[in-house]
Amino acid sequence: MTDQPDTKGPLDEFFCFSIYSTGLALNRFYKPLLDRLGLTYLQYLLLVVLRAQDDQTVSGIGEQLYLESSTLTPLIKRMESAGHVIRRRDTKDERVVRVSLTEEGRKLAQEATCIPGEALEAIGIPLEKLRETEAGFKTLRDAMFKSAKTAS
Repeated sequence: MTDQPDTKGPLDEFFCFSIYSTGLALNRFYKPLLDRLGLTYLQYLLLVVLRAQDDQTVSGIGEQLYLESSTLTPLIKRMESAGHVIRRRDTKDERVVRVSLTEEGRKLAQEATCIPGEALEAIGIPLEKLRETEAGFKTLRDAMFKSAKTAS
């Protein structure tokens, strides 16, 4: 597989493919940064979310990460097996599962705080340009989620 095709192909006309392939590139880009911490990209995002606010519900985490429980539950279980998080039933409503960082998870989340700076430096695109791109992606994401909700 090549890093980037030299010629235009039929998929270059599809904005959805540009976004899809950017997602693939993002995962490839982050892999070496996260490998040294023993994390996948989704595991890293889970740590970021829990570092910002610990002891969250599984459904609340899922909303922030835009993940269905069928993807999120195995992710949390793997992080629990690795000793980074703990799951427990909510004391007020036993149907609710809460997730918290362990001491080891807090240390790993702290180690991972260098990742955004390293990524920004490695990409080599000015922060202002990245912020503009990010705003465009968020606008598109929100519009698509809104459209999907009204269609269902």
